[in-house]
Amino acid sequence: MSQKKYIKQDKPFRVPTHDGKLIEEHFGNASTRTDQFSVAHMIAPPHWSEPHQTPEFDEITIVTRGKKLIEIDGEEVEVSAGETILIKAGSRIRYANPYDHETEYWSVCIPAFDISTVNREED
Repeated sequence: MSQKKYIKQDKPFRVPTHDGKLIEEHFGNASTRTDQFSVAHMIAPPHWSEPHQTPEFDEITIVTRGKKLIEIDGEEVEVSAGETILIKAGSRIRYANPYDHETEYWSVCIPAFDISTVNREED
């Protein structure tokens, strides 16, 4: 019998967090041992933010509900539901949801998200 040429994901890897953010990786290093790309579903609670980082991967964000504020090399960019953004590797970024409602979005990283290449700064 030949090997299937697809992966149906029905149990994404839930990344443990301490800030109330939901991260479910559907494809990537943690869930499927895929290092070429990663796809994750996320929900950021109101008034959430994370430290600055300078990832070594490109990241596409697709906002499906709410809006997200992203600082990119010192410029603030708001991305709302129905909008997308591509941030190139090597940009100094900070993701935040300073608003009163949750933000739901999908993230695609190329190559895959890896904690060792995200280069987070200390708070």
